Amino acid sequence: MIVQLLPVLLIVGGIFFDLATPATYTASPLFAASPMVAAPFFSPWYTLLAGIGAIAAEAGLQMYNGTFTEIPSITELLTVVTVAGLALFINRVVRRGSARLASARVVAEAAQRAVLPSPAERIGGLQIAARYEAAQADAFIGGDLYAVQDTPYGVRLVVGDVRGKGLNAVETVAIVLGAFREAAEQEPLLEGVAQRLERALGREGTRRSGLDVFEGFTTAVLAEIPRGDGHVRVVNRGHPPPLVLHTDGMLVVLEPSVPALPLGMGGLGTWPDRVDEAAFPAGATLLLYTDGLSEARDAHGVFYDPRERLGGRIFPGPEELLDAVVADVLRHTGGASTDDMALLAVSRPEERRPKRRRTMPVVPHRDGT
Repeated sequence: MIVQLLPVLLIVGGIFFDLATPATYTASPLFAASPMVAAPFFSPWYTLLAGIGAIAAEAGLQMYNGTFTEIPSITELLTVVTVAGLALFINRVVRRGSARLASARVVAEAAQRAVLPSPAERIGGLQIAARYEAAQADAFIGGDLYAVQDTPYGVRLVVGDVRGKGLNAVETVAIVLGAFREAAEQEPLLEGVAQRLERALGREGTRRSGLDVFEGFTTAVLAEIPRGDGHVRVVNRGHPPPLVLHTDGMLVVLEPSVPALPLGMGGLGTWPDRVDEAAFPAGATLLLYTDGLSEARDAHGVFYDPRERLGGRIFPGPEELLDAVVADVLRHTGGASTDDMALLAVSRPEERRPKRRRTMPVVPHRDGT
């Protein structure tokens, strides 16, 4: 509200200043500031009115003081006129840039939805929630990725983080997700899915030039939740470990039994992928995330520790869990995150016990039957 009134206040303040001070003092800087303040924030009409008001105030005070024909007064009036014209030009440039930025936002949001579509709320009998939080406002897409797919082998998931930013990272995200969706349907073992992703990134590396050929990689964690089995299987490729939150508040960290290199680094050596298995009973929630969560820092440089912050807490479902995590990270960082954050939460619904059927008591007839 104050910003909207500021151009008017500058003109009114300039008039009072001129009337209350000797003729040697001038209020022309205040009049010139009025349209300049309006230019980046308001419409062309508002900026034009601020300019006209400033010119009228300057000219009216000069006529009131009887200095309208003096050289210093003419110079001051021309200065206000020039600044008003410049303010209109700046307003036009700002509005044109805003229109381009709005168009870029729409394109970026469409690209994100195409590359990272939001998964359904229920897949394979599991409750699903996903979130992508960009570190910078209006930055919709980056190198973080997630996907959920119902397959003949159970529900399979992937969360990953591509090294780097920009178009190359987005392209790699598309390659990883495309390879995952195909491999998840065809490979009977989770290790086979990881190897298919490794080969896909290897093919991508051979066609790239420069630094990405040698240093391009993607940290990722793959998970599989078989049907009718209270367990989750995990393959971790250099990624932050997933968490399992139980209904009693207990938190289990799914640390890999054997550390492994990220995807895309097969040129340094080949090792068999190791699948780790953990309990995933009814009511539990599996949380997968990228390092934008675990490396979020507060004003003192202290990292956000999801194990410490989430342990002992109980959440009704995956959506509520992600809402709480995002809000907690914002409080921890003061809203100054430096890296994108992808979150994927999967809950196994608790089994509903069948209701006992009420039976009517048998009342004997009067004849005893």
